[in-house]
Amino acid sequence: MIEEINQVLAEADCLADEASLQGILDAMAEQLRERVANSMPVLLCVLNGGLILTGALLPRLRFPLQLDYLHATRYRERLSGADLQWKATPTLSLQGRVVVLLDDILDEGDTLVGIREYCLAQGAAQVLTVVLVDKNHERRHKALPRADITGMDAPDRYLFGYGMDYKGWLRNAPGIYAVKQS
Repeated sequence: MIEEINQVLAEADCLADEASLQGILDAMAEQLRERVANSMPVLLCVLNGGLILTGALLPRLRFPLQLDYLHATRYRERLSGADLQWKATPTLSLQGRVVVLLDDILDEGDTLVGIREYCLAQGAAQVLTVVLVDKNHERRHKALPRADITGMDAPDRYLFGYGMDYKGWLRNAPGIYAVKQS
């Protein structure tokens, strides 16, 4: 397995390196400040993919907020999604709150749509979606054509790094990479 992972990383195309991601994160933080700084929002990190994005954004957000997490997944270390599986729900009350969902990627959108519906059912006053990457294609869930805040657009390729994984690995890659096309 290690040979496969090392080969995928070695052959991948870097779409955004660490330096360019710092500028992207600064811009995302500014957009968040403009949208929610006066609302005392609840930020929800969508595990596992949203962990790096959340950690990178938090020090840039200099306004009162609360942080929680949830774990809902469709991929379970596979390359394609299935049904939405809930592993953990938020512990903070979402009733009447502005909720900001932080995730790594908006691909087809089924996961974020399901999470947004959950938050609204818990009484959230507003739910914003924030993703590091928006993958460009026509398979998007009709209820979520775009995230409210997006760091960067990417081609319709399998991506990893900065929270996104390749078969459960490479989330820690210091940039955003696309698997070599065969």
